[in-house]
Amino acid sequence: MLNQELELSLNIAFAKARDNRHEFMTVEHLLLALLSNSSAREALEACKVDLAQLRQELENFISHTTPLLSENDERETQPTLSFQRVLQRAVFHVQSSGRSEVSGANVLVAIFSEQESQAAYLLRKHDVSRLDVVNFISHGTQKEDTESDHQGSTQSAEEHPAGEERLENFTTNLNQLAQKGQIDPLIGRQDELERTIQVLCRRRKNNPLLVGESGVGKTAIAEGLAWRIVQKDVPEVMAGCTIYSLDIGSLLAGTKYRGDFEKRFKSLLKTLEQDRKSILFIDEIHTIIGAGAASGGQVDAANLIKPLLSSGRIRVIGSTTYHEFSNIFEKDRALARRFQKIDIVEPSPEETVQIIKGLRTKYESHHDVRYTTKAIRAAVDLSVKYITDRHLPDKAIDVIDEAGARTRLVPVSRRKKTINVSDIESVVARIARIPEKTVSASDKDVLKTLDDRLKMLVFGQDTAIAALTEAIKMSRAGLGQDNKPVGSFLLAGPTGVGKTEVTVQLARVLNIKLLRFDMSEYMERHTVSRLIGAPPGYVGFDQGGLLTDAVIKHPHSVLLLDEIEKAHPDVFNLLLQVMDNGTLTDNNGRKADFRNVILVMTTNAGVRETQRTSIGFKQQDNSSDAMEEIKKVFTPEFRNRLDGIIWFNSLSIEVIQQVVDKFIVALQAQLDEKGVSLEVSVDARQWLCDKGYDKAMGARPMARVIQDSLKKPLANELLFGSLVHGGSVSIGLDKAKQVLTYDFSSAYKQKPEDVVH
Repeated sequence: MLNQELELSLNIAFAKARDNRHEFMTVEHLLLALLSNSSAREALEACKVDLAQLRQELENFISHTTPLLSENDERETQPTLSFQRVLQRAVFHVQSSGRSEVSGANVLVAIFSEQESQAAYLLRKHDVSRLDVVNFISHGTQKEDTESDHQGSTQSAEEHPAGEERLENFTTNLNQLAQKGQIDPLIGRQDELERTIQVLCRRRKNNPLLVGESGVGKTAIAEGLAWRIVQKDVPEVMAGCTIYSLDIGSLLAGTKYRGDFEKRFKSLLKTLEQDRKSILFIDEIHTIIGAGAASGGQVDAANLIKPLLSSGRIRVIGSTTYHEFSNIFEKDRALARRFQKIDIVEPSPEETVQIIKGLRTKYESHHDVRYTTKAIRAAVDLSVKYITDRHLPDKAIDVIDEAGARTRLVPVSRRKKTINVSDIESVVARIARIPEKTVSASDKDVLKTLDDRLKMLVFGQDTAIAALTEAIKMSRAGLGQDNKPVGSFLLAGPTGVGKTEVTVQLARVLNIKLLRFDMSEYMERHTVSRLIGAPPGYVGFDQGGLLTDAVIKHPHSVLLLDEIEKAHPDVFNLLLQVMDNGTLTDNNGRKADFRNVILVMTTNAGVRETQRTSIGFKQQDNSSDAMEEIKKVFTPEFRNRLDGIIWFNSLSIEVIQQVVDKFIVALQAQLDEKGVSLEVSVDARQWLCDKGYDKAMGARPMARVIQDSLKKPLANELLFGSLVHGGSVSIGLDKAKQVLTYDFSSAYKQKPEDVVH
């Protein structure tokens, strides 16, 4: 329990007492030992103790008062009860504070409890108190700091009458910050500022309450008003006013006993009341409700300030968000009626551009860069498009600030002096968690080759891929609707023809996240709540929905709803809102933004009609019957919101040959890691096509044929046979028996000396 240094100090003290034939080990011996302990020594030095004089006084007292053992007495030096109590008390205090080791400074604190000891007397003589040592241990506070604070408080007590508190102790003078240039100027918001000044000039209830979403500039209006007062850019009635920002934390700090907070707050209000030119700004004003109230008590900061608010004796500017206003502030009707609500709405992109242009010089001088006008415009536009969970102008200013900060990470020799559009795009990509090239001013390179790249990965569906890519290109060209997803598509067709595969490859080519939901899990009515969260009163209400959480986490993604026809009809009703307005609200009121989501749904509805055999020698086209079946499954309002219903045709034998080549290439990639080369003859490939082709089942039977005919024989050879150390395999066809042949060749040649006879 005692740390190593303290144990060493005590052992040395015992050894000295024994050498001097002292009969007892006293508290004075202990204090003398602590003078050589670094922890206790630092504490005493911080308390301005003359260590040499204290050591001399202790040695004199010990030599004159401690009884000695005779030469013939073999007894050991024994610690006194007070000595033991000090150590026990130090151990107890350290354990109760949650620490693991006792230091010399902790023992020094415990010595003060032995009031009758000479050690405690000498410490008091050197003007050291227990509180001085505790302050040093806890906060590193030296005694001169404490004395200066005491002197400051004495002066303040002399300057201010009893019962009054200095405003500077619990508030921040915004006018002084404006004079020092530590507050940014207020750009725009002329109407809101005039309304705020108008309310402040009322005779009674002259307290404006700024209500708006976080990041729209509520605090900036109060700070901007202080800045304009300093610049003398306000009406005559506001000239000479001082705005103080209340610090609730400082107001509550140190109020240990009942009535401390009330006394301090009443004194602060009295000071404000006496200065008719003072205005109190309370940011997050809902925090005063309940602040300072004792357990179960009704007297809090809100109730203390109510009488002064209605009479107009003090003026208060408050700010809060809509959520806190409705949930907390508005419920106290007596407090809410004393304030005049002023809505602070989110500025438009054009207004945000003007705000950032007004702040440009501040950020340019701080980061030592220059922002181009196009970069400022891009910061606003891209933050609106991709950062959907925050508000202007805060999010656009953050983009500008972070773009400047990013240049500081580069060595000075390669540091850029101008921030352009590409730098803004890179910052937005990191904030929004999307690939950088997706945010590029034009996605021409990716979109231009999107059609060809998808056709190389998914075979036989050129018409469907063309329809899908054209819709995406139209949306990216800015010809789509801003309040809808990038595209909403229903992919219909037989199983195994590539509906899901084309969606997977689309996400991979665009380099964005694929969110896949199997709608067979949402067949019952109650399972719909899993998508947006359980309603109030049900288990899991505090958790969000699977769909809304996924889209909030990945706002730019491909959303695949597989086998959509199996979902409960209530799921279709949810999707109506997504496809029409591009948003979906979960059980907690959070809005998931689908405007940057590509919504893809797959279905097998109508397949049975296309596979009906026709009478006669010619196969009839049944696609119109299939569309009629789709119309029966999906309601008109659902189909009307789709960007396209894309039909996938059954795979032909020629396409299956391409599928076989794709499977073989994928298998070769797996074998490359094992050091095995694979060669499949033309006849073997054709045999695989014949065995794996099923017009009704698509490409999935081919995957099973490849697994049974190629992968299983290879697995045995890789684990136990000739391909353990790598090699090659050649696969052919025995035409007589119509079975595949396998020729395995090992890469490992056994040396003669390794042969066991």
